[in-house]
Amino acid sequence: MANTQTYGFPIFAADWIPEETVRSKIDKDKANSEDGSESSSTTSSRSCIVLAGGGGDGNSGIPNVIVICRVDAETNSLLEQPVGRLVVTRLPYRMAVHPRGGGLVCALPESCKRFDWEDIMRPREGEELEEVINELEDVGQQLAMAFNQEGSVLAAGGEDGTLRVFEWPSMKTLLNESKAHTEVKNLTFSESGKFLVSLGPQLCRVWDVNASTAIASLSKEKDEVFASCRFSVDNAGDEVLYIAAKTGRGGSIITWDTTSWKRKHSKLLKNYSITAFNVSPDGKFLAFGTVEGDVLIISSTKMKTHQYVKKAHLGLVTALTFSPDSRCLVSVSFDSRAKLTVIEQKPETNGINWLVVFLLLVLLLVVSYDFLVVKGIIGKE
Repeated sequence: MANTQTYGFPIFAADWIPEETVRSKIDKDKANSEDGSESSSTTSSRSCIVLAGGGGDGNSGIPNVIVICRVDAETNSLLEQPVGRLVVTRLPYRMAVHPRGGGLVCALPESCKRFDWEDIMRPREGEELEEVINELEDVGQQLAMAFNQEGSVLAAGGEDGTLRVFEWPSMKTLLNESKAHTEVKNLTFSESGKFLVSLGPQLCRVWDVNASTAIASLSKEKDEVFASCRFSVDNAGDEVLYIAAKTGRGGSIITWDTTSWKRKHSKLLKNYSITAFNVSPDGKFLAFGTVEGDVLIISSTKMKTHQYVKKAHLGLVTALTFSPDSRCLVSVSFDSRAKLTVIEQKPETNGINWLVVFLLLVLLLVVSYDFLVVKGIIGKE
């Protein structure tokens, strides 16, 4: 299937490369290869994703790699042959793509390194292509990384529970909280960049980025275990915070008010064990990956299933990423597969039209009355 490709290594992280980067660097580089040119229509229909993962530090024989893969929007397919592939020494477990084309930051077992897109496209044998970030060297495994939308702030959350926030690219320290959580599982910036949310298993903390201080703590209830978090914007243009949690009955999605920082409502997804979570850029859809390899897409307004892809993967889903135009979703897994799912366009329904129902009932009564009169069952007055 063209919308599913196997790339030969367990995939831990995936994201879309900013369009301006694809146009100015990747497409320009490929234009001179092979036959010398690509048609502008074909080039403009393509996007790229970056995948990272590998076999780790063991002797599995599986390399640790970062790859760039084409996505053809005209045919809704992933291209089998990567257009860029870089082998790295340690496992790139997490990553953050700079939103303005400033490269890629990967979290390796002990440190974080930055990679240029050109180096992934054209690796030069014998050269050290990655750039060690001094402020994130020998800090242990980082479980979460995120840029704000402007690309001016980088946040990193460690396995040891430390939260670090820096200006980018100066790496001036804005926050260094050693006991933010028992471990930092996920990070997300608000649309405005004013807030940063850090997530631990039992507690979610909201930070004012400019003030470099925590302003709210959001606690779990009952048997919830927080797993992932994302900011988004609702239909009214207001910011909303989603937290995906695991419970004894399945996955749960909790919606939080970003003014009062109180729970608004929650939606239980029975029998689904959530391993990956994301929100579409337009805020209309939430996506979940499960331990069984399924992918579930639900409406953010009605909290009802929009699409269900059963057995999208052979094992648990490790990451999900929506395209910038919210038109499709890429899911990845330990099974070395990347799968492209196009979001189905379904007509909006606004519930039951009670006026139509009433008119139909009146018409039915009139027809029934005339029928009984004709049959002589009842007489005319």
